[in-house]
Amino acid sequence: MKSFKILGDTPADAIARNIASAMMNRRRLLQVAGAGATAAVVAACGVGGNSDTEADSSEDFSDTEKQVDWSTWIGYIDVDEDSGARPTLDAFTAETGITVNYNEDYNDNNEFFAKVRPLLEAGKPTARDLVTPTDWMAGQWISLGYAQQLNDANIPNKSNLLPSLVDVPFDPGRVYSLPWQGGYGGLGWNKAKVKELTGSDQLQSLDDLFGPKLKGKISVLSEMRETVGCIMSHQGANPSDFTSDQFFNALDYLEGQISSGQIRSVTGNDYLAALESGDIVAAIGWSGDVAQLGEEFQFAIPAGGGILWTDNILIPVGARHKKNAETLMNYYYDPVIAAKVAAYVQYITPVNGAKEEAAKLDASLPDNPLIFPTDADLTNVTPFMLLDADTEKEYQDAFQAVIGN
Repeated sequence: MKSFKILGDTPADAIARNIASAMMNRRRLLQVAGAGATAAVVAACGVGGNSDTEADSSEDFSDTEKQVDWSTWIGYIDVDEDSGARPTLDAFTAETGITVNYNEDYNDNNEFFAKVRPLLEAGKPTARDLVTPTDWMAGQWISLGYAQQLNDANIPNKSNLLPSLVDVPFDPGRVYSLPWQGGYGGLGWNKAKVKELTGSDQLQSLDDLFGPKLKGKISVLSEMRETVGCIMSHQGANPSDFTSDQFFNALDYLEGQISSGQIRSVTGNDYLAALESGDIVAAIGWSGDVAQLGEEFQFAIPAGGGILWTDNILIPVGARHKKNAETLMNYYYDPVIAAKVAAYVQYITPVNGAKEEAAKLDASLPDNPLIFPTDADLTNVTPFMLLDADTEKEYQDAFQAVIGN
């Protein structure tokens, strides 16, 4: 059994206090985003298709249309607590004259891809210049021919990418993508509400999450890798190297927790609004998201282990503003800017030099393990195993059937 460690104690708690007032704006955003959210998400798209399909990407309007259209997840950019403005985005516009249409329209990877895939398959533009898929989904965009090759001449700060993130299996040498932020899949909860139900304000394992006192008060992610991966770790399997039997054993366990009523909902990013409202008190969730909610919430890598992941930015085929998008990528790979974003979002920054710049913002920031992981934490998380197309479809279809899609 791997050791258990709470993330967010001591120095990280100081960070949470420093940004507590800023969370009021974020909470209002989450409540709006979560209104009417349901437990179900759209069914996963199958993997495959014509890798030669291309949208018209021959013309770049960047010089005449000074804008970038970016689709991403909520809670992924710094926000001013008083005005609701996004300081680094505003500074980018002031510096370059490029306006960023920043759209928080990612709820989970499959749901977003289902919206844009028909356009991509038809060779039509998506009206987006940047998208933000997780590693495995970025691999699908690239393998299906839906991502444009980056022009490194427009991204000199690409040299600040952490060496460990350069040669990834889905994009060796980072020809098509750059990491945006990384994080963990694990346990998130409202400390006071969990204590009311269990007598303790701490959760240490999936045994605690799936314990009888939390029945009907929890949710899990509609992202297969985090939910099934955490369960596999709990069962003693390795999410980075597992058998089909181990996957389906974890899926059977999940099905039992859903059918028994232990799990209230299976959601994407909208689990945060449910935590805020009290509809749920705990979840399998994402590290930075939970940390941003404030001191009354806690994130932990569960005993048994959690899931390590990275979200990436890439440019879809057919994008109208490719050079502008690359200019934006370059801006966020400046360590000074990367540090400002990391200080707010509390996710793992991929930018070399950001740690030193973060120390200038707040001396305790380099000690925040959510942003700058410790070796001990990294031994307690693992990325999900890379799947071939047929296995991906088999597992996603089975997972979607279990969660009701």
